[in-house]
Amino acid sequence: MKTAPSRSTARTAPDPDTALVWFRRDLRADDHAALYHALKHHPRVYCAFVLDTDILDALPRADRRVPFILDALRVLDADLGRLALGAGLIVRHGSAAALLPALVAELGAGALYFNHDDEPQALQRDAAVGETLLARGVAVHSFKDHVIFERSEILTATRQPYGVFTPYKNNWLKTLTDFYVRAYPVRPYAAHLAPAPGPQAPRIPSLTDIGFDPVELSPTLRDGSDGAQRLLKDFLTRIDRYGEQRDFPAVKGPSYLSVHLRFGTLSIRQCAREAWLRARQGDEGAQIWLSELVWRDFYHQVMHHHPHVVGHAFRPEYDNIRWETGPEAEEQFRAWCEGRTGFPIVDAAMRQLNETGYMHNRLRMVTASFLIKDLGIDWRWGEGYFAQQLLDFDLAANNGGWQWAASSGCDAQPYFRIFNPVSQSEKFDAQGKFIKRYVPELAKLPPKLIHAPWTARPVELEACGVAMGRDYPLPIVRHELARMATLDRYAVVKDRRLPE
Repeated sequence: MKTAPSRSTARTAPDPDTALVWFRRDLRADDHAALYHALKHHPRVYCAFVLDTDILDALPRADRRVPFILDALRVLDADLGRLALGAGLIVRHGSAAALLPALVAELGAGALYFNHDDEPQALQRDAAVGETLLARGVAVHSFKDHVIFERSEILTATRQPYGVFTPYKNNWLKTLTDFYVRAYPVRPYAAHLAPAPGPQAPRIPSLTDIGFDPVELSPTLRDGSDGAQRLLKDFLTRIDRYGEQRDFPAVKGPSYLSVHLRFGTLSIRQCAREAWLRARQGDEGAQIWLSELVWRDFYHQVMHHHPHVVGHAFRPEYDNIRWETGPEAEEQFRAWCEGRTGFPIVDAAMRQLNETGYMHNRLRMVTASFLIKDLGIDWRWGEGYFAQQLLDFDLAANNGGWQWAASSGCDAQPYFRIFNPVSQSEKFDAQGKFIKRYVPELAKLPPKLIHAPWTARPVELEACGVAMGRDYPLPIVRHELARMATLDRYAVVKDRRLPE
């Protein structure tokens, strides 16, 4: 279904009254910065989304993110139609760098509007599109929409970017006012939406139309921005317990909103506004969730100011670490990916990721620490696997999280802090409920055995129908020995100020 650029209309003169809004990671019709500004300043506004083959071609054919996007596009198309009769979304399939200038010419638009995306590949694409359009006399306008504070809005007293989270957070909170969380009022200008050209239905292609295999989405992930609002409403009824419950994977504690924030089916301003209001009223859960939203901004400003973090350690000395390589490391990496390390909490987390595209945040830290500091495998291998599997994959957050676990990033955990997967399991899944859900072969084990089944007596395992090495793998590493190897591995970057 790749769309060829239109030739017959390519010489249409730009019309200053006509604008095109390019949707990307902001798939909603309300509280949308670029859409608001376009509607406010132009009497005729078209809306478009490009299924960008420069991105899609690299994805597996059963990638869960693609049906999520198509579902969100259907809701966005319908919402635009409700805002103005006949309005809707123009959807094209092909290289955005080529299709966007062609579409602008086809529509005769005198201006292109879009929201910022600070990922390196996106910046290159946007610069190329902008350069082409500016040469044709088309105005290009872009806006902050994906974060509360971006780029250089939060700096130190000496106008430098922060490398430590807590002072960044303190300045973030000090700077925050109602202005920064105020919604962009799209509805008053909705009459400026232009009728979508071409066939009225169906405007959104199917998975097979664009070369992808059908993938079933969880009901909680359907309906785009409508589904996001339902999840937010549900979370706000329990946000006061967020601090107590967020670390327990068998408990409904997280917000489950990360995928909606990633694709912009939910406004970050709405989330921050709800959290800030409750935090000011003393809600501790809301204060903690607001802090999580600040972390999100923090990692985006790190990537903006230090683009080398994509592919390299934030702290260059950490690139000197010698990671395990060769066939054994590759096999251990496959075992980690497939959830067969012999450590139940690690395996349950990885199987959850593979089955659903989601992983609980506490377990992201546990599994990352295990790969890096138990197996001695380069954090970039894990970062890449998460990038492939996570529904909510966001380059800045994923990179920041993995560098935190590897001790190589901004405000990372010290290199000598090494999670013990068994104690983490005992603390955060004490009854083994999460493990039993994703590692059913251990479901009959009692809580006292399920976290480290290799320590059980043969008679105990036999009573539960489990044979180690047959029904469930033996541990692929001894944590105590791995810990000592990690301390040796990190000696090349040891901070001499720390106690020996």
